[in-house]
Amino acid sequence: MLSPGEFVRHPDRPDWGLGQIQSMIGHRITVNFENAGKVMIDGNVVELAPANPAPPGAPHA
Repeated sequence: MLSPGEFVRHPDRPDWGLGQIQSMIGHRITVNFENAGKVMIDGNVVELAPANPAPPGAPHA
């Protein structure tokens, strides 16, 4: 179960990069992605993948 503040990746949009959950209201999840900005995700349609943030200064995967 995900919660605000956790880091995630969108399984179909790896180009969006690492995202951090901003809020969750029902099945609506607002995520701030490093390369796509804030995006509203329907949790009933997309299963976000938990991710560990890269340490500061490390290259992103």
